[in-house]
Amino acid sequence: MTPQKKFLGELICEMFAVIIIILFGDSVAAMYTLYDPSPYKTAYWGVCIVWGLGVTIAIYATGAVSGTHANPAVTIALATYRGFSWKKVPAYCAAQIVGGIIGAALVYALFGPVIDHFNATHHLTRALDGGAAGVFFTHPGDYITARHAFFDETVLTAMLLFGIFAITCQFNTQAPQANTSALIIGLLVATIGASAGYLDAWAINPARDLGPRIFCYFAGWGSSAFPAPMNYWWVPIAAPILGGLIGAGMYHTLLRPFMPNAPLPTAEVTAPTPVPLADPNHFGTPSHP
Repeated sequence: MTPQKKFLGELICEMFAVIIIILFGDSVAAMYTLYDPSPYKTAYWGVCIVWGLGVTIAIYATGAVSGTHANPAVTIALATYRGFSWKKVPAYCAAQIVGGIIGAALVYALFGPVIDHFNATHHLTRALDGGAAGVFFTHPGDYITARHAFFDETVLTAMLLFGIFAITCQFNTQAPQANTSALIIGLLVATIGASAGYLDAWAINPARDLGPRIFCYFAGWGSSAFPAPMNYWWVPIAAPILGGLIGAGMYHTLLRPFMPNAPLPTAEVTAPTPVPLADPNHFGTPSHP
């Protein structure tokens, strides 16, 4: 296989990974938002589990090819700390955002009539009131300002990347084996949502928010999507990237050097890759030396 064809396969897998996550995640958001009584209003953990299992399924489906970053914050953190090629970063991020757009379009195709009924029943419009926008993209919760949401998203994405780097570190002898890491990462996503999701819908992924937001802008939500109330559109992009760098950096610099058999910092530059996990593409398939 030529390098160009391999890279194309990686981009296709990144796109499909986000499609899977959005298809499941935004669909459960639709179930939560659009129905009365909602099957999840008193069972919010179910919403979190669906989002987490969407991530798990995406990793199992695409991890062998691209590693299933499925998140620009992950891609940038891997390029910063684990040697992923910076040349691939723009294309990976673009593929992830395209996946978010397609995933949102599929959810809209499924729930479009229900969205229209919900808005008509509640006397809402898409562009003026943002009717049912929460199905697709995030916004601050009750009592949360855009500035506070930036802090929230930074902290929550730091938790995500700290966990991912710990779960996939080849020197962490307590990390799960290759076949179970995808499930643990999914549970990490679900745990973040269950513990803090009501703050601002826990985007923790620029592609998860930006892709559906782009789709909604052209599907009638207009200014509710861009620039959004409180000019919020940029927060779920910038804050997760910053938080991801902080969380991954904390693990990489503060914990990883103390892991069993971890190389010394001076050896890390020249030492050959000891195990397959060190391939920065494959954060979802850890193994142990």
